[in-house]
This record gives sequence, structure tokens and C-alpha cells, in this order.
Amino acid sequence: MILDNMIFQLIMAYVATICFGIIMNIPHQAFNVAGLIGAGSWGVYLVLSHLGVGIAFGNLVAAFLISVASLYAAKYKKMPMMIFNIPSLVSFVPGGQSYQMVRNFAIGHTQTAWSFCVQVIVIAGALAMGFVLGEMYHRFSTYFRTEVIKKM
Repeated sequence: MILDNMIFQLIMAYVATICFGIIMNIPHQAFNVAGLIGAGSWGVYLVLSHLGVGIAFGNLVAAFLISVASLYAAKYKKMPMMIFNIPSLVSFVPGGQSYQMVRNFAIGHTQTAWSFCVQVIVIAGALAMGFVLGEMYHRFSTYFRTEVIKKM
């Protein structure tokens, strides 16, 4: 039962990534790769959440994977990295928490609204940090390949 739900979620993450890619008007040659990046990162997020890892760390790892996989996909497809980054990220955007935050502020439940506000900030910060770590990984690997291996 849990496995069926996970497979369904992976398929929906793939479809959501491709649909957002259509909205963003990315080249049709990038649809499948972007969908695989989105579904793969969502799958890692699901596994981490079932292992009991917090929402912040799960989003950080997923954003890191999106960043690194998008880099390699961009090199493979000879396209900009953003074509793969942005659609793959759509499954992780804290839209539900943002809605609940604004809704609770509007109806006067400020304590609940602040709780959702903290969740939005933590998730957005984890996503940003994951992309920063992905960029650091890329720069370190490039430096290692060009400088360290040359000296050997």
C-alpha cells in the first residue's frame, strides 16, 4: 500500500514537472530529463521523510540533487541549467503552508499563522541552501579536475 502511494507520487512529480515546463515554455527535448530530475528528487525526499528526517533536511537534500542533476543534464543536453532547475523545483515550493499562513492572518489566528510562517521560511531557506551547496559542489569538482589532477 505504501509502495503504491510512493509510485503514484513519483508519477505525479514527473507529470507536475513536465506540466510546469510546458507553462515555462522550455524546449520539448528537455521535458523527459526535467521530469526525471523532478521525480527522482521527489523520490529521495519521500524516502528521507519515511526515515523520519525533518522537512528542512529533506528539502535541502532534494534541492542539492536538483542542482547537481540539472548541471549534468545541462551539459548533456547543451541547454541552460535553469531549464531543468525551475520545473524540478515546483514540487517542493511551500505553497500550501503559504496559503495557510495568509489565511490564518486574515481570519485573526495569528499564532497559527506565525507557525506556518516559520515553516515557509525554513523550507525556502533549505531549498536555497541546497542550491548553494550544489553550486559549491560544482565549483569544487571543477577545481579538483582542473587544478589538482593537473598537478598529479
